Amino acid sequence: MARGERGVLVQATLELEPYSTEAFDLIDPIRDAVHRAAPGTQVGGASAVEFDVREAAAWDSTVIPPIVLVVVTLILVLLLRSLVAPLVLVGTVIVSFLAALGVGYFVFDVFFGFPGSDPSLPLFAFVFLVALGVDYNIFLIARAREETVKHGTREGMLRALAVTGGVITSAGIVLAGTFSVLAVLPLVFLTEIGFVVAFGVLLDTFLVRSVLVPAVAITLGPRFWWPSALSRGGERGLDQPAGEAG
Repeated sequence: MARGERGVLVQATLELEPYSTEAFDLIDPIRDAVHRAAPGTQVGGASAVEFDVREAAAWDSTVIPPIVLVVVTLILVLLLRSLVAPLVLVGTVIVSFLAALGVGYFVFDVFFGFPGSDPSLPLFAFVFLVALGVDYNIFLIARAREETVKHGTREGMLRALAVTGGVITSAGIVLAGTFSVLAVLPLVFLTEIGFVVAFGVLLDTFLVRSVLVPAVAITLGPRFWWPSALSRGGERGLDQPAGEAG
């Protein structure tokens, strides 16, 4: 115990491992008991700080992702003038994020031997991968929309993929290489975020954007652009006469 002009410091040591679940479960009961005895008293220490960090990360993870998804979806709706296409794009980005995060957890446990992951990892990885994944999809789908006006959904998507594929793939490789540098730094969090984002970017570049998004768009056909005028154009473009179905 130490007494000063501004208060009293009482130190106590838990018999539990400071970063264990059992130790974290004691933080709230200890704070409640201390506050009842002396209102305004603060409970700190390694366990309390880590507990607060995890609680803040959990709260952020329940609030920020929905806001990001809503904002991104609204922007895509305004850009593409469609409801189905934005939902497909956002859905594929979420799939890419979940796959990258799952592979990351597996690699961290099996190959890197990390005892756990940073509680902020899912949130940071989500923000990075949604932003980057949607950017690449916008390049593809915006061009596909232009081509669909002339050639229909199937041909328009294939033409857009051929035109934008090289540029987007090159950008994805460069970006993944940039983030992969973080994986060699001697900080666990930077290693984790670097690996997950780099893997997620490569996954989005070579599988989601190149295969999954075009496949879904071609399968849905004109419905991909609903409710815009393109959804009523059939498999021929709006500028193409009815007898020239492509």
